[in-house]
Formats: sequence, C-alpha cells, structure tokens
Amino acid sequence: MPVNTRPHATEVAAAPALKLERLGLVVHPRREIDTALDNARTWAFANGATIVQIHVSGQERVVADPGEVASCDLVLAVGGDGTALHALHAAAAVNRPVLGVACGSLGALTATAAEDLAHALDGIAAGAWSPRKLPGLQISGSDGLERVAINDVVVVRHGASQVIVSIEIDGQVYVRYAGDGIVVATPVGSSAYTLAAGGPILAERSEGIVLTPLAPHGGCCPPLVVGSSSSVRLAIEPGYGGARMEFDGQAEDEQPSELRAARVEDYATLVGLGDAEPLLAGLRRRRILIDSPRVLARDDRAALGGS
Repeated sequence: MPVNTRPHATEVAAAPALKLERLGLVVHPRREIDTALDNARTWAFANGATIVQIHVSGQERVVADPGEVASCDLVLAVGGDGTALHALHAAAAVNRPVLGVACGSLGALTATAAEDLAHALDGIAAGAWSPRKLPGLQISGSDGLERVAINDVVVVRHGASQVIVSIEIDGQVYVRYAGDGIVVATPVGSSAYTLAAGGPILAERSEGIVLTPLAPHGGCCPPLVVGSSSSVRLAIEPGYGGARMEFDGQAEDEQPSELRAARVEDYATLVGLGDAEPLLAGLRRRRILIDSPRVLARDDRAALGGS
C-alpha cells in the first residue's frame, strides 16, 4: 500500500449502505464467543448472506469454512481489541471495513457488544455507520524490513543488558539513552503500551506520532509527540542480551540496527456506529483514567449530603 504522509481527518461523516452478502470472521483464539457467532449466523441466514473465516497468523481456532478477505463485504473481528488489530491488518490490503465485536467489555476498537451484533449489522446494511479511517506507522528497517503497525512498534531488550537508542526527528538528534527500549505509537495506540509506559494520550482527531522511551537509565528524555509529516529515525544498539521487536503486540524475529517510521494515512477502516463511545469516555469507563482520590471523596460527600 502506498505511503501517504499528508495530514488527514480520521473520521468521515457518512457511509453508503453495504450489501452484506459475505461476512468474514476473525476470532479470538480462546475467549468465549458463542453469543457473537450465534447472532452472526442467525443474521446471515435471515438475510441470505454467507459466513467464512479469514486466516490470520497464529490462528488455530476454526469456526467456519475458510475464505479470502477480498471476497467479503465486511470483516467481523470477534473478541476484543487484539482481534480487531489482526482483522484490520488482514482487511487493509483490500480496503474492507472491519466491525469490532466485543465479547466482554467494549474496547477502543470494538463498536458493538456481541448481544447487539444483529442490530449493528442491520444498521450497516442500511448505511447507518461511518468509516473510521485509521492511520498506520510505516516501519522501514536497515535489513530490508517493511511493516505497518496500527497501534505501535516496540523495541525492547531481550536479555539482561540495556538497549541504547538514538532518536532523530527530521535529521535532528532528540536524545540518546540507555534503557529497556522504546515505543513508537499512533494516536490510536497512544492509550495502549505507550500510556502504560508514561506516554501521553492523543485525543480523538489528533495528528502525530508518539515516542516513549522505556525505563531510561538517567539523563532527561521525556516522551515526545512529533508531527504527522515528521521523519523519525531510530539507531539501535541491542547490547549483548539482544533486543526484540513487536508490531501491534506481536513479536518478530527481526533485529535491525536502524528503523525509520512514517505515518500512513487511511491505512485501515474501522466501522463506527452512531452511538459509538468517545475515546476519553471509554478510557474513563474502563478505569484506565481515574479521578484523584480527593475529587472522588468530595463527590461521595456530596452524594451523601455532606459538606
């Protein structure tokens, strides 16, 4: 897919009705998904659609006959955010939209609960949805590596020794440090690993790339947000213990000494529904963002009629 680094809106207001004749499934390898599968099969039978399963890396669970993602009108990611990432990568190459179906709590990439899947499919078939265009990170390595991440790419120490990382932005050195590694994330991924490591959240409709050093040993190297069109270069010295790379949480064998990152606009399409929960509201509901104890105690007093 061609790389386009121009700024672009991440949301589109309206979408056409989809003729859902063939649904592709990407499923969680272990989670209980029977409710979602039953609802998908019932809807497909009632609406004359067929269901196939899309093969993704590491997937051994079989729930339907195999099919090609290019033959599908819509891909259902049944499980959670990790399953949605697998589905988005599979669908991106052929520009198919992905509906994230939560089998558990709604996450950042899931638009409907398993119990509400039939209603969601009715809405998509009627055009009551919006394509949520997600950017990616085009990662190029010194050894010929070419990959795209939707959430983040991580370089992390593999053994006891530290990793030395040099960060350059548009040809200028930002910082050189020794530590556990680095997370480079999109706005979508800014509420995942990079947040856990102390990085900032980029709110909805934000542009940019987040770089978060992991456990730096001394010095001053705070997380950095760079512009969408910025050129990011990482020089990596893995130390005697080595380092490993992760793309969207999936470990890779490559260990390049240099990485370049560039933002790719409109890499994948996620289905958004009319009553979709905003990002910050979802983080608060899941208690990833929590008010300070003093503020919560004041609310409790007010609820009890105290001062």
